[in-house]
Amino acid sequence: MFLQMKVSGIALDPFTNTPIVILKDSKNERTLPIWIGFMEASSIAMELEKTPRIRPITHDLVKNLIEKLGFHVSRIEVTDLRDDTFYACMHIKKDSEEYILDARPSDAIAIALRTGSPIFVNEGVLEKSKSIEIDEDKEKLEKLLEQMPESTFGKYKM
Repeated sequence: MFLQMKVSGIALDPFTNTPIVILKDSKNERTLPIWIGFMEASSIAMELEKTPRIRPITHDLVKNLIEKLGFHVSRIEVTDLRDDTFYACMHIKKDSEEYILDARPSDAIAIALRTGSPIFVNEGVLEKSKSIEIDEDKEKLEKLLEQMPESTFGKYKM
């Protein structure tokens, strides 16, 4: 079963300085942190902040390509978590044609933000993510992320 979530913001893992995209459900009851790369974090942050771009970056290009071919992104899904790696897919549709494309979660999320497409997370991923081993301070990090005010998210700058 899938749960719809939204991007709450971007944060930095205080222990590794790695960017994290934070997904939350509509009731703010469940949170999913996904560790991502700096370039992907920058792309997501630019879209969250509606930063104007003179030229399209890669995620803008993919969005433009999908639209020019007459497709739309109907949804993205974070489908699995294996060996501390998250997996995702993008559903693109045109009339009765539908394609499911394998994607990194960070890329799928960046494209979903640009296309206004919903983001869904497999409930199994939420369960598995509780067991991700960050280090002995995992509980401290989870509490820190949950206690961060909403205004903190989205202020991540590259």
